[in-house]
Amino acid sequence: MTHNDVPAGCAIPAALLALSAIPAWFTHLYVCFTAGAWGFLIAGAIFAPVAVVHGWGVWFGVW
Repeated sequence: MTHNDVPAGCAIPAALLALSAIPAWFTHLYVCFTAGAWGFLIAGAIFAPVAVVHGWGVWFGVW
């Protein structure tokens, strides 16, 4: 193993976290459309991390 290799114990969770961002963004879109939260929908479109965190929060029952 060279110093540039990333152990699977770090790479797999990071990849799963990154891959979960897309469905979380779609969850944000769905929730905002159905709730009529147009301002929050636009905020998530302008600043994507807001949408992703909101999507994750919906999944885990925070919002």
